[in-house]
Amino acid sequence: MAPKKKAAAAVPAESGAEPEKPQKAGAKKAGKAAKAVEAVGGAESEEGEEERPLLPPEDEDHAEEPEVPAEVHDWPRADGQVQDHPVPGDNESAMKKIEEINTLVFLVDLQATKLNIKEAVKELYDVKCAKVNTLIRPDGRKKAYVHLTQDYDALDVANRIGII
Repeated sequence: MAPKKKAAAAVPAESGAEPEKPQKAGAKKAGKAAKAVEAVGGAESEEGEEERPLLPPEDEDHAEEPEVPAEVHDWPRADGQVQDHPVPGDNESAMKKIEEINTLVFLVDLQATKLNIKEAVKELYDVKCAKVNTLIRPDGRKKAYVHLTQDYDALDVANRIGII
């Protein structure tokens, strides 16, 4: 077997620059990656260039539609008062809450507070509320979970209201 040839030492350039040293394989890969990043418009920005924003600029032609449907904005009354009649929920999950945890579910006005909801339920259905939890649904409507005291049964109240 013939001996392997050693890499010839680089001849110094005539301009007086230092001779190039042979690079390892890892250094070659790193150099290629750095050149690719620079070609794409890499991490470092040159002076005078502004970085691109993450979001496209808003155009008047392409104005986004509001997430809340327009019909939801009709919930408050014209005189500015909170809608005083909560709409009972009658889906399957509301029925489960009525039967298992003594809770009534209502759709209420967006501006209704927990105290307003509690008073409206007391006035309309003659029951006492232990507590009221609220959430705003993705469609923009407010849902209220009214927990009744132990003295009242949510199933009986639901029958009186006409949910069941």
